[in-house]
Amino acid sequence: MIGLFAAWFSSGDPTLSEASARDAAAISALHGKSFQRGWSEHEVEGLLTERNVIAHRAVAGRRLAGFILSRIAADEAEILSVAVARAFRGRGLGRHLLTLHLRHLAGLGIKVAFLEVGETNDAAGKLYARAGFREVSRRANYYGGTPGSGPTAVVLRRDLVQATSSPGAAG
Repeated sequence: MIGLFAAWFSSGDPTLSEASARDAAAISALHGKSFQRGWSEHEVEGLLTERNVIAHRAVAGRRLAGFILSRIAADEAEILSVAVARAFRGRGLGRHLLTLHLRHLAGLGIKVAFLEVGETNDAAGKLYARAGFREVSRRANYYGGTPGSGPTAVVLRRDLVQATSSPGAAG
């Protein structure tokens, strides 16, 4: 009976917070389920221990529901990866993670954020467009495959405004 109540209470909205090296195994596992070439736990841990990497996570109970990681260089950030567990997709969690992350970056004085997304990833493309990202270039065959046939990456950019602005505003 206690297990039933614990499961019921833990199935609520995920809690968002900063991620750390302790989250490497869970992030690696989710990354592997979300992308064709997943990152190893060692790769994720290496990223999470870099001083210029910022990461946030969403946790529901004891389960990782999503994450976002960026690398900072001067006053720019590159969003390296965003993933939401299949069971939590379509509920706005990606939007909440992205909004939190962009506000955090803006609060650090970051002026612009970049990311790459597969041109056929419609859900992610819509998420980024709604968050104010705009296409700046394309990288053909970026995601591998035979030359000339691999998926194209769309490079997106969003100018950040200071943390006091409205969540969806683009600068």
